[in-house]
Amino acid sequence: MTETEEGNARHRNGGAATDALTRDDMFDNTYKEKDGPKPPWRIVWKNVILMSLLHFGAMYALCLVPSATSMTLAWSFLCFLVSALGITAGAHRLWSHRSYKASLPLRIILAAANSMAFQNDIFEWARDHRVHHKFSETDADPHNALRGFFFSHIGWLLVRKHPDVIEKGRKLELNDLKADKVVMFQRKYYKPSVLLMCFFVPMFVPWYFWGETLWIAYFIPALLRYTLVLNSTWLVNSAAHMWGNRPYDTGINPRENKWVTFSAIGEGFHNYHHTFPYDYATSEYGCKLNLTTCFIDSMCYLGLANECKRVSHETIDARVKRTGDGSIRSG
Repeated sequence: MTETEEGNARHRNGGAATDALTRDDMFDNTYKEKDGPKPPWRIVWKNVILMSLLHFGAMYALCLVPSATSMTLAWSFLCFLVSALGITAGAHRLWSHRSYKASLPLRIILAAANSMAFQNDIFEWARDHRVHHKFSETDADPHNALRGFFFSHIGWLLVRKHPDVIEKGRKLELNDLKADKVVMFQRKYYKPSVLLMCFFVPMFVPWYFWGETLWIAYFIPALLRYTLVLNSTWLVNSAAHMWGNRPYDTGINPRENKWVTFSAIGEGFHNYHHTFPYDYATSEYGCKLNLTTCFIDSMCYLGLANECKRVSHETIDARVKRTGDGSIRSG
């Protein structure tokens, strides 16, 4: 089956799907890296200092965990799930890949959850992610895994972007994001929304409602939780591009990694996802080990989401036979 045929087989719940070859999240094999020496790395020292302080703070927060109440730990876990869903169900599957449609109330909830995750606003996150898919493992990939684990995990945030990343990002139309009032509102008020959702709300709730100390309320539900969500997301860019099997396509670097699937609530089926980026489940196995898919399915049941795009079993099986590595699939 050709790539175009795969693109035409991509949805459930009706509606014509966009041709896979015209989408800006599909790999562009016409891109060629420029000849000659690579541009020098330009370290962003402000980011180096802030990320260092954040991780030192998170390590200190681990020492405070035994002193926290069970309610505070449960609240921290809830904040982790909410902020993670702001990335996985929101910035990633909804706004980057348009793999399903969400109602206005759900888009507002996901935008607030995305601000709690504090990983750049939705517009910038989705733009960079589309560039990542379109130019994966090249100079135009923001977190090119061929540059090593450290770079693809956190290093890409500590240096200036490669000129090709900037150039290719500017060429994307992004009209769907510009037309989404929720996305543009969050972008306009991103900094205050981060202060409110990422730091104030996680800290205020345990202090006000069950008398947790402000010190613990800041370091565990806010700082430690934020650091864990960051690293869970970054593992998709690093570990899931380096370790695991490739049952769907051996011609691409992303892998199936169950550890990342667990930590990133369903985002570790990465060989499948880069093969079929338009599938809302990012896996052929639906909800199995995939909390994000369970959440989207629940939203569909409540009438808050619909038109979830899916790949047919026939398309998957044909692709596995044609380009897979013959390994047992992750489900």
